[in-house]
Amino acid sequence: MPPADTPSDQPEPTDVPVEPDLPVRRIAERYRLNGLLGRGAMGTVWSAHDEMLGRRVAVKEVRLPPGIPVAEADALRERTLREARAIAVLSHPNVITLYDVVRQDGEPFVVMELLPSLSLAELVREQGPLSTTQAAAIGDAVAAALEAAHRAGVTHRDVKPGNVLVGVDGQIKLTDFGIARSVSDHTLTSTGIMLGTPAFISPEVASGDPATPSADLWGLGATLFAALEARPPYDADGDPLDTVTEVVHGEVPQVDAEHPLHPVIAGLMTKETGSRMSLAEVRRLLHPLLPEPGERLFEVNPKDLQPESAELLEQPRTPTPGSGVLPALLASDPGPLPFMTSAGEPRRRSRTGKVLLAALAFVLFTGASGGGFALARVLGGKPVLPTTAPARTTEQQLLSPVLELGPRTERASSTPNDSGGEFTVNVPKDWTTFRELRVGSPAVSAAVRFVSADGRQELVIERFANYYPQFRLSNFLSNLPRNAVSTQGTYNETPTRPGTKAPDSPEAPVELLYRVADPGPFTTVPKPTDSGAEGNLVRRSTYLLLLPKVRDLWVVQVTVPTESEDTGQKELFGPMAASFIPAG
Repeated sequence: MPPADTPSDQPEPTDVPVEPDLPVRRIAERYRLNGLLGRGAMGTVWSAHDEMLGRRVAVKEVRLPPGIPVAEADALRERTLREARAIAVLSHPNVITLYDVVRQDGEPFVVMELLPSLSLAELVREQGPLSTTQAAAIGDAVAAALEAAHRAGVTHRDVKPGNVLVGVDGQIKLTDFGIARSVSDHTLTSTGIMLGTPAFISPEVASGDPATPSADLWGLGATLFAALEARPPYDADGDPLDTVTEVVHGEVPQVDAEHPLHPVIAGLMTKETGSRMSLAEVRRLLHPLLPEPGERLFEVNPKDLQPESAELLEQPRTPTPGSGVLPALLASDPGPLPFMTSAGEPRRRSRTGKVLLAALAFVLFTGASGGGFALARVLGGKPVLPTTAPARTTEQQLLSPVLELGPRTERASSTPNDSGGEFTVNVPKDWTTFRELRVGSPAVSAAVRFVSADGRQELVIERFANYYPQFRLSNFLSNLPRNAVSTQGTYNETPTRPGTKAPDSPEAPVELLYRVADPGPFTTVPKPTDSGAEGNLVRRSTYLLLLPKVRDLWVVQVTVPTESEDTGQKELFGPMAASFIPAG
């Protein structure tokens, strides 16, 4: 969905006609686009007219990130359609209704109810904190919407003021269950990247646990906090890493203890997921605070809801998949995480090492061309997109065709004031570069990721600044299995091969190989007796070189399909590790 500071599913009171000198754009020979309602990094929302039923609708156009490999783009389109159909089971007066999902020129379009409205975020920004009665009405409506979603097996995953709509007629609706934003689930390798909103994400999701309905309870509490205080519970404009750290490790903010909504917010915003207040209890406590029937609570001016000019109807096509460098994808308020269907409480996992040695599963990445930073959530060992196992073929065919290596000089810096971290390594010329920053256990790390055009291979250079003397290689190695694979996958590690300790190094370097086999997120774990069980697993092999240097720990990591493991070692890991030169 578009960012919260632009209209998001909020329609205009009347359609704006297409300018006569512009071609009329129809989707599926039925939906005529009339005006632009909002635009985000991954999607555009239009006001449209359903010519078959004669009604106004909102049409969301999904846009693929430039540089996404062709196979993953196809899988992404299919997932968008599957998730949209799944969420169509929701029918509730406090939920924006999904009408239709269609394809146009191979791309998915989502057709939704069109509601003249402002988001709660916009309303608070324009009018200030809500009264007790207003906040109670918001809380009751969102709780009712979440009750319906959870009964249908759907977890929203991004409850926040930007996704709560307040209509000109007083209707309150929860929107944006992540249909368009599933395009941000671009899986580069075994690690998926997913955009999120750190100021409203629950501590367990920020720590890398899967989102469950309990995460929506935290989001509801955080939304009510923001409605009453006219600010998010955590800093939304400061350093995202500081925000994420505070969400997981800091004290939970609360409204004044004397406020009537304090028990509700305190009951929802507790870090123990099993102790959060139920939605039924939330509604019971809010009921005495609700307004009388027919009482007008909100002033939403229809003049504030006009869409942008229709001259924006013709948009440039998405760049060809597999080309170019990915730009930064996050606006100031990036919008929703994808929804997911409930499958029971997942197995609890340790908070000490969730995602590539990061308990806080967030990274900052930029394109190699040097755009702005973007906040993203990394799901360790769990591809966000379903990944198809490669067909059985030769090892050489499984590697990217262009393997001509050339030197690149980059910097893995953990803070803006970090003057160290420069390194040189030989990389295939057509590989895309990302810069990342991870915070968590055992230490903050910075990484530069190089990804092949087809997404099958990657090189990661990771630096843990000032790792020594507080930590040892044993800290890294003990967390590696649970960081590398999901709870449903398997992990196998070959014996480590220590090298020779350098005079300026606290420990000897270590080289190892590990293999993981993971089911895709839409695949159940195959039993050993299942026919075709081998084909249901995504198998990857990763070579690691752990290189202590003075106070820092450097990690050189190459991941390839297991089928091309030997060739990957000879043509990628061996030459890359040998060419790696850290500065200093």
